[in-house]
Amino acid sequence: MKSAAKTRPPEPSPDALQVLNALPLAVITVDGHGQIRAMNSSAEQFFESSLAHLEGTALNELLPIDSPLFALIDQARAEGGSVSEFGVTLDSLRTGPRAMTVQVAPLADCPGWMTIGLHEHSMAVKLGRQLVQRGAARSVTAMAAMLAHEVKNPLSGIRGAAQLLEENASQEDRALTRLICDETDRIRALVDRMESFSDNRPLERGAVNIHRVLEHVRRLAETGFARHATIAEHYDPSLPDVWGNRDQLIQIFLNLVKNAAEACPREGAEIVLATAYQHGVRLAVPGGEARVHLPLVVSVTDNGGGIPEDLWPNLFDPFVTTKANGSGLGLALVAKMVADHGGLVEFDSRPRHTVFRVHLPVVSSGEVDLS
Repeated sequence: MKSAAKTRPPEPSPDALQVLNALPLAVITVDGHGQIRAMNSSAEQFFESSLAHLEGTALNELLPIDSPLFALIDQARAEGGSVSEFGVTLDSLRTGPRAMTVQVAPLADCPGWMTIGLHEHSMAVKLGRQLVQRGAARSVTAMAAMLAHEVKNPLSGIRGAAQLLEENASQEDRALTRLICDETDRIRALVDRMESFSDNRPLERGAVNIHRVLEHVRRLAETGFARHATIAEHYDPSLPDVWGNRDQLIQIFLNLVKNAAEACPREGAEIVLATAYQHGVRLAVPGGEARVHLPLVVSVTDNGGGIPEDLWPNLFDPFVTTKANGSGLGLALVAKMVADHGGLVEFDSRPRHTVFRVHLPVVSSGEVDLS
């Protein structure tokens, strides 16, 4: 007698929307009038708005009418088939300049409707920047350890000698000895700041509510360095906790908000703090082969003058700054702390719109809260 065949449980059958939302490729569908009728999660992230808000909006309200995308749509309609083009620059106030591969195809059974696929090239550039940032952080770590040993001890001797000279100096000479003391104190404070880079102790991590972190940062900013600015919040309340260190996360966003406040004009200063969930970003963890998912994105946007383009390649290097009295260590420290979290920090900048985005890991089921 033949044994009864084992029956397998029915496998789940995802619908088309689930498949589209799983893609890192931005997919948009427009009707014959050029109005948006459907888009996946990646497209919502690209345009920084939801389908509920954009449905029925004409695509030419999001992109300038002379955008090369519209020429590709017209070509696909005329030929009745799909077209694609590499290296298309899409530029708008909402998205900023983005280098894309664009694919356009007619939608079967819906005359005049078109499906548009947008694949961004800049992610490779962002990942490349991450490697540069980690290299910069390592170089500062070595420099900080050297300075602490080779500079701080001689500084103490110089300051002590100046104080001894001051005891028997004339009033005019005391101004010079006071100058020596003040300058040695300033250099020592700079070295103390750099010593934070040489802290290689394991990062104590736990489940951190990113919105509580940002609320704390906002309160500090509004009562201090950002009193002149309006700070807006665009948060996704459904986000999971970050797998991170609360104190370091506060320092990361305090530095970014302080930079934004200093970049803003004195009149009409605006800073926007936003959070979102993004699929498809994974990075190698420093010191190993494991890869982490970085779905949580925190952005800090300001309406300042923008970052000079010649600084972009080295912005996270130490001592790179546009401030007259700046040390150039703030963004280098941000890069180190984000890298210690296994995360990614990147930016886009143009006049009146500069945004820094920090991509962070979230708590998984195998991680234990250490806080």
